[in-house]
This record gives sequence, structure tokens and C-alpha cells, in this order.
Amino acid sequence: MAEAMTGRCTCGAVRYEMVETPLFTHCCHCSWCQRETGTAFVLNALIETEYLKVLSGDPVVVDTPSESGKGQRIRRCPDCQVALWSTYGGSEAVSFVRVGTLETPAACPPDIHIFTTTKLPWIALEDGKPVMEAFYRRSEHWPKASLERLEALKARLG
Repeated sequence: MAEAMTGRCTCGAVRYEMVETPLFTHCCHCSWCQRETGTAFVLNALIETEYLKVLSGDPVVVDTPSESGKGQRIRRCPDCQVALWSTYGGSEAVSFVRVGTLETPAACPPDIHIFTTTKLPWIALEDGKPVMEAFYRRSEHWPKASLERLEALKARLG
């Protein structure tokens, strides 16, 4: 990665950086994400948690239910309560960074649109990225380098 991507909460109490390029970026249009974020979709950059570094502050962990039933752990600023990143299903290995909290969110566009059967009808998906009705097979959409990084992570975790 040429340069770390930095991000922060609204009040600036928590600052972080991704010291590696994200594995893949989801634009999720599911109704669960809509409700949780209070908007039309969520844009999450997936990255190995070991490459996500807190620069200042101490995010609080808020455990919430998830549609899968396995739960979600959201890291939030303790002051302004902005959601910065999450982990899902009890695994802390991969974090889902909220792209809107990056200093340069435009540098992290979506790679895929998922769960589009519940996307709001006035959202036009014209960016040329794959559009999936539900989830997808990583092997069909992730770049080879990202798949290799994920396999290396799984090997490190045993």
C-alpha cells in the first residue's frame, strides 16, 4: 500500500488508520444495514484487523444483534458515538471499516453491491460494479491478492 488510509469519528476523539489496502469493499443494501445506519446502505471496507491501528482515543465496543444471528461488535467513539468499524459472527479477524469515517472516503469505492433485492427503489446502481441480489462467492469476485491474504490470515489463525 502506498499510503495508509486514516479515519476518525465526528468529534475527532478516535483516530485510526488502515496500514494495508482493504481486501474488498461492500456496498450493502440490506434492510438490516439500512435500519442500523439510518440511511439507504452501508459502505464497508473489509480489512484484516491486524492492519487496523488506533492512533488516538479508545473506541468502545457495542455488541448488537445481526441478521445472521451471530452478532456484531461495533466500535464506536465513546464521545460522539459514531460507528467506526465492526466485526461479525464472533470473529475479530476481519474488520468492516465504515468508509464514511475515512478522511478520503472517495479513495475506497465499492467493489460490489450486495443484498440489492431490498435496495431502495430510487437508488440507481450505475457504477459498473457487480450487483448481487444477496451475497456472493468470494472466489468469483475478490482479486487474487485479496483471496491470498484471506487464506494467509486463516492459516495464521489455525
